Amino acid sequence: MGGGGQQREEGKTDSGKAGGVYTWEDVQSHCTKTDQWVVINRKVYNVTQWAKRHPGGFRVLYHYAGEDATEPFSAFHPDQKFVQKYMKALQIGELAATEPSQDRNKNAAVMKDFQDLYVKAESQGMFRTRPLFFILHLGHIILLEVLALLMVRYFGTNWIVTLLCAVMLATAQSQAGWLQHDFGHLSVFKKSYWNHVVHKFVIGHIKGASANWWNHRHFQHHAKPNVVLKDPDINMLNLFVLGDSQPVEYGIKKIKNMPYNHQHKYFFLVGPPLLIPIFFHLQIIQTMISRRYWVDLVWFMSFYIRYFYCYVPLYGVIGATALLFFVRFMESHWFVWVTQMNHIPMEIDYEKHQDWLTMQLQSTCNVEQSFFNDWFSGHLNFQIEHHLFPRMPRHNYYLVAPHVEALCKKHGIPYQTKTLWQAFSDIVTSLKSSGDLWLDAYLNK
Repeated sequence: MGGGGQQREEGKTDSGKAGGVYTWEDVQSHCTKTDQWVVINRKVYNVTQWAKRHPGGFRVLYHYAGEDATEPFSAFHPDQKFVQKYMKALQIGELAATEPSQDRNKNAAVMKDFQDLYVKAESQGMFRTRPLFFILHLGHIILLEVLALLMVRYFGTNWIVTLLCAVMLATAQSQAGWLQHDFGHLSVFKKSYWNHVVHKFVIGHIKGASANWWNHRHFQHHAKPNVVLKDPDINMLNLFVLGDSQPVEYGIKKIKNMPYNHQHKYFFLVGPPLLIPIFFHLQIIQTMISRRYWVDLVWFMSFYIRYFYCYVPLYGVIGATALLFFVRFMESHWFVWVTQMNHIPMEIDYEKHQDWLTMQLQSTCNVEQSFFNDWFSGHLNFQIEHHLFPRMPRHNYYLVAPHVEALCKKHGIPYQTKTLWQAFSDIVTSLKSSGDLWLDAYLNK
């Protein structure tokens, strides 16, 4: 076991408490990378050493160090009894009987009602998968890829055919992105093992990316969405300032890595076109090599072997490479607008230690349901429900949505639903608003 919880003589821990009974103050003092305690269902665990082996990545546990992690634990783990068998070795005690079950700013009434809703959703079968849905989804991806290749072979490589081929491949890649997301969240098969296996196939062989890279990045986002320094999706490498706090902070410190008051303009040049073909591609390769994800690397290479085997005879090496880059370019636009429409316009701030429902609702919003919106966004138009129930099959989001909305209304928590175009527009509007805050602080404070 790691630091902070090792037993001292006379059965006392380093916090001075006997019998493994702790207060929230004790737990909250163990919140560093070298000393991490978490509370799950009132039991206290020292996860310092385990964090390095955590399947979801060590950062997810660190983001909850010194906190109650019961709600995210329930959200991420399909077989909690199985996991708890391995957690016994990490348990060092429990909360004192006089301590509340929730810590800091977490609302006990909200947590209770959300837990009741979770149980209700399970009892009504909302976590059960319809296999045909995912079979058909995978089928239409494969069909698009096959038709794109056959079209070029039959009609030639003129500009019109090439453009149609690129559009079909970009559509297949985008839809494969939503499909790998399903397997990554363990929402298709009952057994986690099969979700992991098919996830590697879809994200590796069909998309040319890394399952481990995606897992460790994406689970952080779900654990602490829109929390500065914890959610990697809002780590913009100083290219953008987001929310209300970060722009003012940068302005006061006279940080001007970019002309942030114009970020709503250069977003169109830097964000959507470059995220997947440049930033993500380089990060994936660097991560696989540096962390020795050799299985992911083999799947990654299998995509490129298949792609170049099919298209180099038709376009040559340079032409096939250019075609793939153009496909990534279009896919990147699709990905950025869909994934950011639910988050960038929402609250972005430093850690507030809120309960699961409140935190997720402040950082996510929905887009109206329609057949096109569901397909186009991979059901991420139900971003609220997805964040609250990340393991729920996406075809069931519409079933739980009315219950979530009613619960939010009961507790006075805003539940936002927008049109698709309003959601896209709000990305640009929020970037401009944050840029204006930065400029005002930069010039006047």
